[in-house]
Amino acid sequence: MPVRPNSHRLRQGRCSENGRAYLVTAAVYRRRRIFEDWRLGRLLVAELRRCHDHGAVNSMAWGVMPDHFHWLFQLEHGRVERVMQQVKSRSTLTINRALQERGAFWQSGYHDRAIRDGQELQPFARYIVANPLRAGLVDRIGDYPLWDACWL
Repeated sequence: MPVRPNSHRLRQGRCSENGRAYLVTAAVYRRRRIFEDWRLGRLLVAELRRCHDHGAVNSMAWGVMPDHFHWLFQLEHGRVERVMQQVKSRSTLTINRALQERGAFWQSGYHDRAIRDGQELQPFARYIVANPLRAGLVDRIGDYPLWDACWL
């Protein structure tokens, strides 16, 4: 797997704070549009829900695009790095199994943004939910199968 020359910069200044909201984004290796098959996207969604159900995070919104995903959550227990490691690792196993493939599935690293105290979360959720519309994948968000938000 080739090393991204600036991926180490994504880790600079990264910290995890329980109770804080985070917006994270991770991309599929080589930006392969694997989640055009919504059934494969559902395998990723199962891992996002698993982290929620086990109490690591409180999921507020997520959207799975053809080659990446966005996830807005409140960290409840642990570290963002560990949550992302688990999601990426477990989804790699289940998706590769479904595709009968092996090897890298996600690009190394991920982008995260800690949401400031008092900052409104709904605009971030709207951004995530409207992503398929902006990308021209659907005419109405209700037609897109791979998103959810706790406000709806």
